[in-house]
Amino acid sequence: MYVGRFVIIGPSVAAYRVSSRSFPNRKIIERDGALTVVPTEEAAETDNPYVSYNCVRTADDQVVVGNGSHVDPITEKLELGYPARDALAESLLALDYEKDDYDTPRIAGVLASGASEGSSERSSDGVVGEESYIGTVRKDALLVEQVDEPTLVATYEKDSPESFAFDADDAPAAAAAALDLDFEHAVCAAGVERTDEDVRLAIENGE
Repeated sequence: MYVGRFVIIGPSVAAYRVSSRSFPNRKIIERDGALTVVPTEEAAETDNPYVSYNCVRTADDQVVVGNGSHVDPITEKLELGYPARDALAESLLALDYEKDDYDTPRIAGVLASGASEGSSERSSDGVVGEESYIGTVRKDALLVEQVDEPTLVATYEKDSPESFAFDADDAPAAAAAALDLDFEHAVCAAGVERTDEDVRLAIENGE
């Protein structure tokens, strides 16, 4: 099954994978604290605005994962103090689905600090943790859902958030597991791990 690009958001781990039939010559690099999808040296030149973008950015103690330029405004809204749900919904709605030949949805998630399982779990210092969310904007709908178990949304076929068996427990395992999932045309993947102390990132370029 070809599902295109997809995001997985879990209570403490997230993943993003590029799956592509049209532009397979891409990789993920780390740049200025973000993970960015870029063409490889072998890739043909293109003016397609959807080929290169930040796919993972951190905002204080939260992490944004997504398949396009909407990752940046989501991050900026979180840095301004927006709740994760509002930052996700407003940015997806503002940028809308991709205006390509397939009306490709934009997908994204926010892996929040605090609770490692469930929502609104109180930490040792009495502070209630933020809630994680996943969302998509399609030609026919805007969907944003709270996450309390691993949840996947993809650009095609699985274009509504759904629970998904994903048992990776750290960033390298999440990136490797996402790349190895049995969906067609895998290109590269990123993994994210949110601990009480920091955020850890990992890249799998299939090398």
